[in-house]
Amino acid sequence: MQRSTERIHTTHVGSLPRPAVLLDLMRARAGGQPVDSAVLAAAERDAVAQVVSRQRAAGLDVVSDGEQSKTGFFAYIGQRLGGYEPRPALSSVSRFQVEIDAFPEYYAQYLKGAMTGSSAVPSIPLACTGPVTYIGQDRLRQDLENLRAAVGDAGPDQVFVPAVAPSGVGGNEYYPTEEAYLDAVADALRVEYLAIVDAGFTLQVDDPFLSEVFSYSTAPVAQRIAEAERSVAATNRALRGIPRDRVRLHTCYGINEGPRVFDAPLGDLIDLLLTVNAGALSFEAANPRHEYNYHVFESVKLPDGYVLLPGVISHATSIVEHPDTIADRIVRFAERAGRENVVASADCGFSSQATYHPEIHPKIIWAKFEALAEGARRATARLW
Repeated sequence: MQRSTERIHTTHVGSLPRPAVLLDLMRARAGGQPVDSAVLAAAERDAVAQVVSRQRAAGLDVVSDGEQSKTGFFAYIGQRLGGYEPRPALSSVSRFQVEIDAFPEYYAQYLKGAMTGSSAVPSIPLACTGPVTYIGQDRLRQDLENLRAAVGDAGPDQVFVPAVAPSGVGGNEYYPTEEAYLDAVADALRVEYLAIVDAGFTLQVDDPFLSEVFSYSTAPVAQRIAEAERSVAATNRALRGIPRDRVRLHTCYGINEGPRVFDAPLGDLIDLLLTVNAGALSFEAANPRHEYNYHVFESVKLPDGYVLLPGVISHATSIVEHPDTIADRIVRFAERAGRENVVASADCGFSSQATYHPEIHPKIIWAKFEALAEGARRATARLW
């Protein structure tokens, strides 16, 4: 796990915009049109090489492949797991219904273009209708090879690969209990998790679904807690045997630009999040709803060697944060958790779906990353 032993290091959450040529090929294939596999593979390889180069040029220390080949940060799993059938009649945003119902006029407009509204490939909910198996070995191997070619001999501290948490994989229509279902999903996802680590990268487990249980569910509190604990147990099952310092956990709240008045406070989640067998936590701390989260670490004791990856730039506004504002945010966490235990990051991914119209324009995204790197330099000057 990268630690800021001599200066504040920088990273991000994973998803970045895909080039139009790749989006066109993804859309064509999803639409049943003939697509030359070699052409698609070359477009993916080029996209990864370009996005890694741009991350480094912007000043990021710990980079990813931008999830260039994935249709979405969780939707991609439909290509990796067997035992599922599509359920197009279900809404892919239904889990946010309490927020949507509170601001119906806003979300009627917002969802037309945001989130999955302009995706190159529709995000269709999945239902488990048979034994869960991992079938994505070839696809995963290609992704890891593309990333290795782009990053050269960089070690695991400098490169991470996101993968969805068990709680983000469809609904259960086959297993007798939710526990049995999540165990099966965890065992299947373990194949992907191990491959990422064995390839010499750090694994990032993406689990916004965990925080969404506390934010948007209308179930009784005890039921929410039980659901969240099942999710954590499944994640830890999938992570068994993987060293904690090769795993970072990311959680957020699913919606980018919105009122988000139902977002659960980090303080309500932190004890549970720290039971995940990871060595680092990525979370929102830059947008107006969550900037106060540094206060959580005034009373929470982190495990030895644990690293915080607080968001100090936001995916929910097109304003490019001033480097001094970024430095202020970094210093607040460093003062509470120790400078060596803070790596500056973003609130969330900037293109969680393969979309033609990311909510933040790509040119602005790269300006934010450059500001992040400069803010880290200014924080370093204050902390060392």
